[in-house]
Amino acid sequence: MKTLTDQIGQEHCFEQTPQKIVSLVPSQTELLYDLGLENSIVGITKFCVHPYHFKSTKKIIGGTKKVHLEKIRLLKPDIVIANKEENTPEIVEQLKTICPVWVTDIKTIEDNFRMISDFGQLFNCRTEAQKWSDKIQFALTDFTKSVQDVPVRKAAYFIWKNPHMVAGSDTYINNLLSLNNFENIYASKPGRYPEVEIKKMRLEGDPEVVFLSSEPYPFKDEDAFEIGRFTHHAKTVFVDGEMFSWYGSRLLKALAYFKKLHERLA
Repeated sequence: MKTLTDQIGQEHCFEQTPQKIVSLVPSQTELLYDLGLENSIVGITKFCVHPYHFKSTKKIIGGTKKVHLEKIRLLKPDIVIANKEENTPEIVEQLKTICPVWVTDIKTIEDNFRMISDFGQLFNCRTEAQKWSDKIQFALTDFTKSVQDVPVRKAAYFIWKNPHMVAGSDTYINNLLSLNNFENIYASKPGRYPEVEIKKMRLEGDPEVVFLSSEPYPFKDEDAFEIGRFTHHAKTVFVDGEMFSWYGSRLLKALAYFKKLHERLA
C-alpha cells in the first residue's frame, strides 16, 4: 500500500502502481512522456500537442475545461492527472466517480520540482524523475548566473485580447518573469489573470518590455502596434507561450529559450 498526498492536499492510497493514465493537462502529458510512461498513457486532451504522435496513438477525451466522461470511463483508467488551474473543481469531482484524480498546483519552480518528484513516486519511475530534476537544476543554476548582471526591467505579459488580460501575481508565468529579472507591472493587481485597460499602462507601471504570448490568444502585428501606442517606447516582443506557461520537463527547453530572448532584448 502506497499513500501519497497531491499538491492540493488530497491523500491518495494505492495498492499498486497506477498503470493506465488519463492526462488532462498538455504540459503534464509531455512530462509523463519524458518520464518514460508513454505506454501507460491511455487518454489525453485535444490540446496535448507534445509529443506530436500522441494525437494519433492516444484517445482524445475532450479539452481541459470540458471532458467526455463516458470516453474516460470506457478507458478504465487507474488515475487521472489534473491541475488546479487548468481543470475545474466540477470536472475533478465528476472524475472521482471513475478513479482517483491527482491534482497538481504549479505556481513556482519549486512546485514544479515537487510535481516531478511526486510523479516519480506515484508511477515508480524515481530514477527518471531524478534525472529530469537534476538536468533542470543544473540548467537553472547556469541560467541564473547568466542573467545575474542583467538589469531589472519593468514588463507586462499579455495573454488575451477583448478584454485585454495579463499574467498577474501568484502565477507560474510571474515566477518565470521574476527569474528573468523582469518586474511584472501588474503583479499588484487583484486576481491571477486580471483584465487591464491598455490606455492606463503608463500610469500603472509604464513597462519597458511588453510580451505578447502565442497562447492562449494568437496576438498579431496589429495588436503589438495597438498596445505599444500606450507605452513610452516599450519593446513589444512576441514570445512562445509554452516556454512561459508550460511546467514539467518543458522548463529545461524554456531556460535555453530565455537565454536567446535576452540576446534579442540586449
